[in-house]
Amino acid sequence: MLIVMIASECAPVSKVGGLADVVYGLSRELEIRGNEVEIILPKYECMRYDHIWGLKIFYQDLWVPWGNSGILCTLWVGFVHGRKCVFIEPHSKENFFKREHYYGFPDDAMRFAFFSKAALEYLLKTNRHPDIIHCHDWQTGLVPVLLYEMYNLQGMHHSRVCYTIHNFKYQGVTGTDVLSATKLDRTEYYHHHDRLKDNTHPTALNFMKGGIVYSNYVTTVSQKHAWEALHTDQGYGLGDTLHKHKNKFRGILNGLDYEVWNPEIDPLIPHHYTAATLDKKYGNKEVLRDKLLLNKEFKPIIAYIGRLDTQKGVHLIRHGIFYALQNEAQFVLLGSSPERSINNDFFKLKYELNDNEDCHLEIGFDEELAHLIYAGADMIIMPSMYEPCGLTQLIALRYGTVPIVRKTGGLADTIFDRDYSSKPFTARNGYAFHEADFTGIESAMRRAIGLWHSYPEQFRQLILQGMQYNYSWHRSGEYYLESYEGIRL
Repeated sequence: MLIVMIASECAPVSKVGGLADVVYGLSRELEIRGNEVEIILPKYECMRYDHIWGLKIFYQDLWVPWGNSGILCTLWVGFVHGRKCVFIEPHSKENFFKREHYYGFPDDAMRFAFFSKAALEYLLKTNRHPDIIHCHDWQTGLVPVLLYEMYNLQGMHHSRVCYTIHNFKYQGVTGTDVLSATKLDRTEYYHHHDRLKDNTHPTALNFMKGGIVYSNYVTTVSQKHAWEALHTDQGYGLGDTLHKHKNKFRGILNGLDYEVWNPEIDPLIPHHYTAATLDKKYGNKEVLRDKLLLNKEFKPIIAYIGRLDTQKGVHLIRHGIFYALQNEAQFVLLGSSPERSINNDFFKLKYELNDNEDCHLEIGFDEELAHLIYAGADMIIMPSMYEPCGLTQLIALRYGTVPIVRKTGGLADTIFDRDYSSKPFTARNGYAFHEADFTGIESAMRRAIGLWHSYPEQFRQLILQGMQYNYSWHRSGEYYLESYEGIRL
């Protein structure tokens, strides 16, 4: 099967969040299973060119109709850690992708509408006829719209579209001017409740809604989150649309790249280990303490790694730091926020706790330190308000670090409370709480810290039970292939 991924990110060359990891990891799994996979990406000026092998021009002067005229593009091809990637470089006065960041510009809707059209134009002009076009998030929500309303009429009637939503909060809500730019000129036709009209803003279009309506199959990144999007406010206004198309909607849990995240061979940690050699994990704990100047006391290290924002339960993260320090535990944080006010708050907190040798806050991101924290910490917290899938808890399990999570989305699908889960006792792998309040996170942290101090052998057993889980792409890849086969001609 020829599968073409169209996405705005792919790890590690252009990565902002989990989307990038999924595009790379799923593509790799599909290739291992004998499929031909190609990834189409924007050629960002700010991406990591050091992760691309053999980058070269292979198609010049691709003419993409746009607005009253068109834009010429150069197509580049290269391999990102073995994955074949096509990079689209438009030459226009707008400099769509020659910018210092991937997202966050007033014309983001136009930038990614153009990218979506250019990707299809490339497939048309090079006579590529993928069996499956798999597009991701709002940035490529127009791909199925353009395919079935425009490119289908030009001979691209073979391809079927799978559309994956990684985060319902960001939907590409924009004005109708994007229609004339893309040559989808019939405003009254597309600005209709059954097509692209936003369910909340009566004068706006919604790229994600278009993706749902026009795709052959729609997925989100965990079973629990699919239910939440359909039945709670976590669909962010798209619940009605999802209900109309529920027969083609399902949740498929993201996988984890076990080649990258593997404590047995991880080049970024000093002491390698497996479940059979778990004691070697604690050499990483000593290195982590030395690196961050933490006290060497008989205490567990609790960590947080990730973005600091409302979605991640930033108020509970902050509370968790103080709760740990007041209850015979140490705390390490690695993360930053896209919001200046939150960053400033944590910088102040870092200054406030600077002399506390049981605590270290690192505001920013450091890949090597992240791996060392996963390997050296005893527990990790994820008190998310919502979490479509989450990769942090999957990495933590792999590294023998016990997750403490709020029971939502993918966290509910992967972490089973040691004390209260309906799973068999030997299948429980962490701690979970329901309510997004201080009492909730305290109850889970209290039980985890208490087990570590009072029943170390039982805590060790909980670690081993977590390490036995396999959340690689193997099973999720099977589910995606099943979905592809279900929509193929």
